Amino acid sequence: MVDDEAHLYEFVVPMVPPTWNDRERVAEYAEQMERGTMPTAVAVSTLDVCRPALDRSTDYYTHWGLTHFLLDGHHKLEAAASVGRPVQLLSLLAWARACPRPVIKTGWLPCAPSPS
Repeated sequence: MVDDEAHLYEFVVPMVPPTWNDRERVAEYAEQMERGTMPTAVAVSTLDVCRPALDRSTDYYTHWGLTHFLLDGHHKLEAAASVGRPVQLLSLLAWARACPRPVIKTGWLPCAPSPS
């Protein structure tokens, strides 16, 4: 669980540069969002949970890195950024792979039990 002893860092990584987006399509999505539509983007995601290896820092927090690699929705995200509106994100995350053994044993995450 991300609590007072942890920091969550979340990123969306586009797979193509914004210059490849079709301007008309971005404008269409922006107009739809201004009318209240909330589109959905799709991403494959990774979760990395780690701690500092050495106790030589004041930042001895558990770091949760949630990275979304955008598969579909590049136009939608650019439009949302331009009009300041939200986008839903359908994130495909391999949950069992996202839970390292120490995390499973300590119960920080509601993960599946570790294989015996």
